[in-house]
Amino acid sequence: MEFQIEKAVPADYQLFADIILTVWEQMEEKSWYVADNADYTYQALSSGHGLGYKAVETGTGTVSAIFLAVIPGMDEKNLGRDVGMAESELPFIAHMDSAAVLPAYRGFGLQKRLMEAAEADLKARGIHYLMCTVHPDNQFSLNNVLRQGYEILTVKEKYGGHVRAILRKAI
Repeated sequence: MEFQIEKAVPADYQLFADIILTVWEQMEEKSWYVADNADYTYQALSSGHGLGYKAVETGTGTVSAIFLAVIPGMDEKNLGRDVGMAESELPFIAHMDSAAVLPAYRGFGLQKRLMEAAEADLKARGIHYLMCTVHPDNQFSLNNVLRQGYEILTVKEKYGGHVRAILRKAI
């Protein structure tokens, strides 16, 4: 199979939410993934503070995977605050927020390709740091981001009591 990476538009918000929910529903360990809902994906894609990407299987046109990056600015939820970054650095942080690959399309490196597309666009926007959270036991996702140059800075409770490793990559 071959895939094309495309930028999402605000009208894709429900598609993103549907794919995220589908992936979450099929997960054995549901605590490993906090599923974003349609309201969240709509706000992210329509506010100008979020960038969305989708992997489209070229043979069928099926959206196989999605990725959402968010620029939190000075928001209290900025992950830079969790790791003690200076206030002056917070505007230059982006959250590599949500990745979801439909089961039939796993093994093609789609999460990595989507994150690389986001990284290039975020760097062009003046972002200096990419941050994300991963459940420490989710070895597939954790290894995926570690191979892309992220480092674990701390492990703590986030998102209503879910334990997460907080990772950062300088770009």
